[in-house]
Amino acid sequence: MTHAIIFDCEFLTATGAMNRIWGGPLDPDPSVAQIGAVKLSLDPGHEILDTFQVLIASRDRHGRKAVLDPFFTELTGIDQASVDRDGIGMAEAHDLFDKFAGDGTLWSWGKDELNLFAISCYVEGFAPKMPIQRFGNASGLLLNAGMPREDVASTTSGRLADYFNIESAPRRQHDALDDAMSVALTLQLLLRTGRLWPLEFQLPLTVKTPSG
Repeated sequence: MTHAIIFDCEFLTATGAMNRIWGGPLDPDPSVAQIGAVKLSLDPGHEILDTFQVLIASRDRHGRKAVLDPFFTELTGIDQASVDRDGIGMAEAHDLFDKFAGDGTLWSWGKDELNLFAISCYVEGFAPKMPIQRFGNASGLLLNAGMPREDVASTTSGRLADYFNIESAPRRQHDALDDAMSVALTLQLLLRTGRLWPLEFQLPLTVKTPSG
């Protein structure tokens, strides 16, 4: 294994949907509308090898085009015109993501694969190709690197690089590629400083018991 894939997803939402666990009568199914990913080398130097981003023209459970809620657009910067122009089908997006990932393990800040596959594929009626055993929770890597548990719990993917004072190009929170890059740059730093080791990116991840 020569690389790891750090990815993030933006999925459909509306005002208050998170508090309702997407259970309100007008809440959309939380299907993925954007995937962003970073290919991080596990070889010495730990360079950023490549990036990937795609917009998805989601369909609802009845096959109708999903219409973006204004709250989602305000949160992510993704508008309906962009999705109508550049969005591709869910199945095609998954195939492209699978090809980009190659044989690397896949890591998100939490468990984005559940929205990416368990929800999105179910809503659109096809079986995912990428098995769940390929996915790991990057927050466990941060615990292993010594980040306090309370800080892991309170830090979002988009703020992780800021937490470690990593300077880079400006990023927009709730943009899938920018959030993935924030996590990838953090993992790169931890690898380069010896707080993480490439072998820790094998799955299943063994998370050290945190103190406190």
